[in-house]
Amino acid sequence: MHSLAHSVSTDTPLDKDAARRRLAALSLGALGVVYGDVGTSPLYALQECFSPHYGLKPTLANVYGILSLIIWSIFLVVALKYIVFILRADNKGEGGILALLALVLQREHESGNRTRRAVLVAIGLFGAALLYGDGIITPPVSVLGAMEGLVVIAPSLKAYIVPIAFVVLLLLFVAQKRGTGGLGTVFGPVVLLWFVTIGALGAVEIAQSPGVLRALNPWYGVAFFLEHGRHAFVILGSVVLAITGAEALYADMGHFGRQPIRLAFFVAVLPALLLNYFGQGALILRDPSAAANPFYRLAPEWFLVPLIIIALSAAIVASQALISGAFSLTQQAVQLGFVPRVTIVHTSKREAGQIFIPEVNVLLMVGCLLLVLIFKSAGALAAAYGIAVTGTMVITTVLFAVVAYRRWQWPLWSVVLLTSAFLAVDLAFLGANLLKIAAGGWIPLVLASALFVVMFTWKQGRARLTEIMRQGALPLELLLSDLGRRRMHRVPGTAVFMTGATNGAPVVLLHHLKHNQVIHEEVILLSVLSAEVPAVDDAERMTVESLGHGFFRVIATFGFMETPNVPTIIERARAFGITGRPMETSYYVGRERLIPSRGGTMWRWRKQLFSVMSRNARSATEYFGIPSNRVVELGAQIEF
Repeated sequence: MHSLAHSVSTDTPLDKDAARRRLAALSLGALGVVYGDVGTSPLYALQECFSPHYGLKPTLANVYGILSLIIWSIFLVVALKYIVFILRADNKGEGGILALLALVLQREHESGNRTRRAVLVAIGLFGAALLYGDGIITPPVSVLGAMEGLVVIAPSLKAYIVPIAFVVLLLLFVAQKRGTGGLGTVFGPVVLLWFVTIGALGAVEIAQSPGVLRALNPWYGVAFFLEHGRHAFVILGSVVLAITGAEALYADMGHFGRQPIRLAFFVAVLPALLLNYFGQGALILRDPSAAANPFYRLAPEWFLVPLIIIALSAAIVASQALISGAFSLTQQAVQLGFVPRVTIVHTSKREAGQIFIPEVNVLLMVGCLLLVLIFKSAGALAAAYGIAVTGTMVITTVLFAVVAYRRWQWPLWSVVLLTSAFLAVDLAFLGANLLKIAAGGWIPLVLASALFVVMFTWKQGRARLTEIMRQGALPLELLLSDLGRRRMHRVPGTAVFMTGATNGAPVVLLHHLKHNQVIHEEVILLSVLSAEVPAVDDAERMTVESLGHGFFRVIATFGFMETPNVPTIIERARAFGITGRPMETSYYVGRERLIPSRGGTMWRWRKQLFSVMSRNARSATEYFGIPSNRVVELGAQIEF
């Protein structure tokens, strides 16, 4: 999908009809993957605003006020903030909070301000951690919201909502290992059917009560706040449910491109959402009892079962998009050095972005199923949902401000003016949801805090370990000179020594020489680096330096959306004078046993955590695609 997205904007000579068909196909795909979450919000958003625990009566003023707040939240946050501005902040076509963070860090790396860089990394990592919380909460909320239509058919069916939702989610996670290629082809049509359906249901009701369109006037939202004061602020915690999923707009930009995402929103998503929300409002004004479940009450009785099926399908699509997003986020985090290496399974030979990560899948599955069993309804999960989403929105705005000012060099006054307006809305939504911490809002905060500690500890621990290894390295010139004097026995073949350092003699090489007292005829010191860009151009992929005495230093650089493969690197290096053949090449990797010590910049318990993560990280052999029968591991104890 990635390559296809970018081909839309190239200068390749395509006729207009072909270009339009390609754009339509990408827009349909974006409709399914990008808008599944925000598209299913009508299932529960307005219903939750009139939840009994708020005590808000469905009067004309209140219905108009809530509708105005929902509609203008969609306009300001989804349309203006994300569609118009945030989508501009692409990292070579890729989006998402880690891609945005990498974009920020590129500039900060140039400035050399370590303190500011550390602060920005901390902010970005907490935002990424909140997204994982979003990935755990979205599937239960969407599926439970879809299944609650059973109550409208017959109240006695309420007892079946939780078991059915549990089974649906379980099957969804079990199916992940098969890949999403086949399922992805139906994402767009399913969600398109969903938007057509909800738009039509809303339009029918509006036709009976067109006066509800007056709620488009933002004054009704202002008047609602003037009348209800603090109570109105609390209700904002439910209004925000109408814009959950907006963060997916940005995260999936690399798959589809900016134009298809924008086109899908303005052509299909926005009209359908407006029609449905206004339709729900008109229904409540006509029948106040419908506030208990206005979405399903829009449908005639004969259409309830088909509507539940369509809603459940859309909810599964929305859930799948968040699960796939968590996989992609983890891949980026691994490449950027924020989490340990994990098992990344490519489920498609054609699409590099289609991956499956078993460790993440299990954690998400356990979290989702527990939430279904504990909370039992979409409304009960609303508090947890809102904090995860609004927290991410605040952090996105902050990072966008840094990019706009420092990278794009926008005038300071324009950056302050724009982002202050965005932050005012974001912080209002976040503040309203923070009032619900005791009611479940603590869940994403606890999850995000735990994941933040894990990611920050791994990043800091790897930096400390690299520094220790650098200090323990021998100057390569000294080693080569010593080898020349000693005339050490050279054995046929090629030896590849993996090292994180780009200078000096790696520790694993020194251990090999110490214990084996031989050296191969050809020695490659290989460093695989990660860049703060999604993909690296082939021309900048590799540098090869001949060091003499049969030694070569190879530095291969990959983007955070790429998966390195060491045998492929060595094969490409043959164009630079390296002669090693696959069956005559041995790979030497180090396996460090870390011994936490007292003192230093890391607390001892964090050192112990880093040690545990290091022991359980996926081996370099598996991660880098090194043939297991050609690997030699050399262990070493390192006190840090």
